[in-house]
Amino acid sequence: MPKPILDDISHRRFNSLRGSWVLVSPHRTKRPWQGQQEAASKTTLPDYDPSVSNPFSYIQINVFAIHLLNNHQCYLCPGNKRAQGDINPKYEKTFAFVNDYSAVKEEQDEYSPENKDEGLSSRLLCAEPVTGKCYVITFSASHNLTLADLTPAEIVPIIQTWTKLYTAHLSPKSSLVQVASATTIAPHSHEESFAAPNAQYRYMQIFENKGAAMGCSNPHPHGQVWTTTSLPEEPSLELEQLQNYRREHGGANLLEDYATLEAAKQERVVFENGSFLALCPWWAVWPFEVMIVSKQHKRALVDFDDKEREDLAEAIAEVTRRYDNLFETQFPYSMGLHQAPLDGTKEEIEASHFHMHFYPPLLRSATVRKFLVGYEMMAEPQRDITPEQAATRLRNCAGELYRKKLQ
Repeated sequence: MPKPILDDISHRRFNSLRGSWVLVSPHRTKRPWQGQQEAASKTTLPDYDPSVSNPFSYIQINVFAIHLLNNHQCYLCPGNKRAQGDINPKYEKTFAFVNDYSAVKEEQDEYSPENKDEGLSSRLLCAEPVTGKCYVITFSASHNLTLADLTPAEIVPIIQTWTKLYTAHLSPKSSLVQVASATTIAPHSHEESFAAPNAQYRYMQIFENKGAAMGCSNPHPHGQVWTTTSLPEEPSLELEQLQNYRREHGGANLLEDYATLEAAKQERVVFENGSFLALCPWWAVWPFEVMIVSKQHKRALVDFDDKEREDLAEAIAEVTRRYDNLFETQFPYSMGLHQAPLDGTKEEIEASHFHMHFYPPLLRSATVRKFLVGYEMMAEPQRDITPEQAATRLRNCAGELYRKKLQ
């Protein structure tokens, strides 16, 4: 039990998962709030969108939004035409395809540093090529649903698709291959883009940006998968801490120990079932940040059995529904899965522990956001409400999705 004084005084909390600190200033929540107050928002999107009725209210419209407005249709709905002219199948659950505007590509021009001497350019102007493959995965055929609207049973196919995609990109030398189910996709399948890549990639980042506030260009429920030859910085920092903990504590797993500790304390737990904890981490940066972590040591998606996939789906449904209920709005966030690398050493794979991060920007209402500015950019992250206070508010948001009460 943290000392009650931590609810009132500024203090720093250590992030064991990435080896960094966050400043907590709970006394700032006592400031009077004279900002905007909002009424509950309803869903106004159609179930199927053959034409676009300007779903974007933000100023900076990106290339996806421009394509939508020019072509007058949702490029993710079943049967519709996508950016490059391909026609989506009449899918009913999930649909995965190679991103028409991939951030990384399988083929590109060769690059090598111009200055190979030991001068300042070689020392300070470093760059390395990165190749990879990017995918889009729709979560539902319905245009107007989000993860918060879906039942756990409807989220399970999403997890199965993530797992198939991860399995299809695993290194044949990985110890995870021994537990991964064989992924055989027929050429005519909706998932034909799961074809083996032309190179062995190091890491797969599965994520979702929900809402225009997080840069999402299409309201149709979907996520992305970026697979790269490099190990990205955030997973790399976490993996280093996980390996250090394992070496220093006789093979123990940092996140398994952390889940055991949080399950016993219950102070920051938002939701719990047999396999997972959803909690506001001790070291959370964002006001209502949540992490879903497996209770037992699970290295990656391929380690889960059917019951554990059902439990993960339930945890995702509970977190996203509580988010929407908190301010009675379509709650924006960025969500991502962290798990074992596709291609890694035995030590890296065994130290990895499956978990999901939810980083939502909202602070006081549906439109009042937390920005990382000033001190956060120049010094270290800072938050006002404590993770314990955030967890309490999210626990109290259980129950039916608020939108169903407005219909």
